[in-house]
Amino acid sequence: MSVDFIPDPAPTAVLVLASGEAFYGIGIGATGAAVGEVCFNTAMTGYQEILTDPSYAAQIVTFTFPHVGNTGTTDEDEEATTQEARVAARGAIFRAAVTPSSSWRSEGELGAWLSARGIIGLSGIDTRALTAHIRDHGMPNGVIAHNTDGTFDLPALTEQARSWNGLVGADLAKDMAANAPFDWRQARWQWGEGHVDKEGAKKVVLIDYGVKRNILRNLVSSGLAVTVVPGSASAKDILALKPDGVVLSNGPGDPEATGAYAIPVIRDLIAADMPLLGICLGHQLLALALGGKTVKMVQGHHGANHPVMDHTTNKVEIVSMNHGFAVDANSLPDTVEQTHVSLFDGTNCGIRLIGKPVFSVQHHPEASPGPQDSFYLFDRFADAVRAA
Repeated sequence: MSVDFIPDPAPTAVLVLASGEAFYGIGIGATGAAVGEVCFNTAMTGYQEILTDPSYAAQIVTFTFPHVGNTGTTDEDEEATTQEARVAARGAIFRAAVTPSSSWRSEGELGAWLSARGIIGLSGIDTRALTAHIRDHGMPNGVIAHNTDGTFDLPALTEQARSWNGLVGADLAKDMAANAPFDWRQARWQWGEGHVDKEGAKKVVLIDYGVKRNILRNLVSSGLAVTVVPGSASAKDILALKPDGVVLSNGPGDPEATGAYAIPVIRDLIAADMPLLGICLGHQLLALALGGKTVKMVQGHHGANHPVMDHTTNKVEIVSMNHGFAVDANSLPDTVEQTHVSLFDGTNCGIRLIGKPVFSVQHHPEASPGPQDSFYLFDRFADAVRAA
């Protein structure tokens, strides 16, 4: 693939891949340069939720939907819970120029929001060509750069991309997680009310590897009181809180790297015989703790239109996905049952420990990408907590 077309007016931003390809465009948001893994997301809505999802740490997100910005930004759609997670994504790439906001909920324009976050944006490139490149060759390391005078040192940017270590072997969860425990009582957004606080009868502890706010909100809406603890918390400290159940959150990076300290804790919690729910990275960590393996995916799953089969109900749900690693279903021991499967490529999307209320899913049941097909998983977990 050769250098992409150069737009008119003169370019003020560029994406340079480790292989040397360069995509010129118009810069928006923060200036400077940032290195990360380049992925694509097929969602038509939810760009703010995507860019504030801590799971996108150290990634540059290419939006395949061409028109982005029309709903503006609002604090109500924030997904990050820590200051570090607010700037998890390294960059954002758009086909068309960012459109002005036109929504009654908007509190600001996307361009200004990107600048305030320190996120570099690039518009005006052929996102179809970049997406096809990722589909065929995998998610490359790249550098996104924005300079208002349009000058770039391409050899230096290429070398920066080539020398970056990438996501394999990277424990990024420790950088996104909370540093100290905190309680969460905010429920899901309701029409006419917004986010309201609720008190739950049963207490669960969520281990934070980079949690999204809407996971916490869904747990509260299912009738649970939530205490969040850092991903580095010990099993002893967690059990001292006397939880009725435990949740393993989503998060970024290589699950095997995070598993170095997370897996012993998860095994101790399973031995404590309480309900346990894992989501995304939490799903992968649970699989590792139960004896399975994880693998790096070629292009990953990033989007809001992924069909997944729930074999426990024989129903298909349309879900939101964001992961570049996956559980190897063939590695799972006989004590673990595969419950969910992607209908796109057959990869594992859910497991449960036979005979115990311990289960997890690869997708994001809290994301409600239009449909709310996966909210039942929070109720399933809450029912298990109450039954226990």
